[in-house]
Amino acid sequence: MNSNPNGGSKKMKNLKTKTFIRIAVASFLVVTLIGCGFVASVPWIRNAGNNQVVNVGDSIFALSGKIQDYLHAWSGTTFRRYSVSGAELAGGILAPDIYSQYNTAKNDNPNIDTILMDGGGNDILLPVITLFDPYDCKTQWYEWGRLSSSCKNFINDIYVDAVNLLNIMHADGVDKVIYQGYYYTKWALYNNLDDLEEAIDYGDAKLAQACAYSAANCTFIDPRSTIRDSDIIADGIHPATSGSYKLANLLWPHIGPLL
Repeated sequence: MNSNPNGGSKKMKNLKTKTFIRIAVASFLVVTLIGCGFVASVPWIRNAGNNQVVNVGDSIFALSGKIQDYLHAWSGTTFRRYSVSGAELAGGILAPDIYSQYNTAKNDNPNIDTILMDGGGNDILLPVITLFDPYDCKTQWYEWGRLSSSCKNFINDIYVDAVNLLNIMHADGVDKVIYQGYYYTKWALYNNLDDLEEAIDYGDAKLAQACAYSAANCTFIDPRSTIRDSDIIADGIHPATSGSYKLANLLWPHIGPLL
């Protein structure tokens, strides 16, 4: 028996308050992400020193632009950039998806030899953050590291989108695709993104398979063993300067000789 007759109502009130705050933060994040799609991205580069090399992707490239800054500095030239914060691999409402980024690049100049890209991360992350994980891609402690079948099926669909895009690039005459995978996200104020490790493991494995099984000449870059929590900014997602430097170093042996 509860000795405090008001205890239950206080707990309920606290729960409602926490729920309200979580919804408010998530709503704020949606607005922020919409802004990221068109504001918090570095500008596109539609005419570069080397127009045959093109970057498409999401905010890992586009939020600060530092990965490409390093690559440009080391090579002594520039290449085109169409990556946008908030972009999903296929579809989405926050930003031009990676299919449309690639189509824009082709319309600007179809002579593309090399693609530097990422893609698929936001397809998983945005539902987790803004829709409270409808595909159950977060693995809670009581699930003992077992990723849900619904999340696996969802990622399998992303795999198909990746293979289709890589096949299109190959058919268009792209000689080389360098596909950067995703590192582990970390805890953030608005969401415990530590719980995405299993989804990231499964997602990177499927993206690596997309590279291997598509018709494209594709190299997959896996950053999971390289990027630490200290290399990620406070939002739990995007690379800090140190993270961008590490990612650029992973990419450089593959893209440097092509610039």
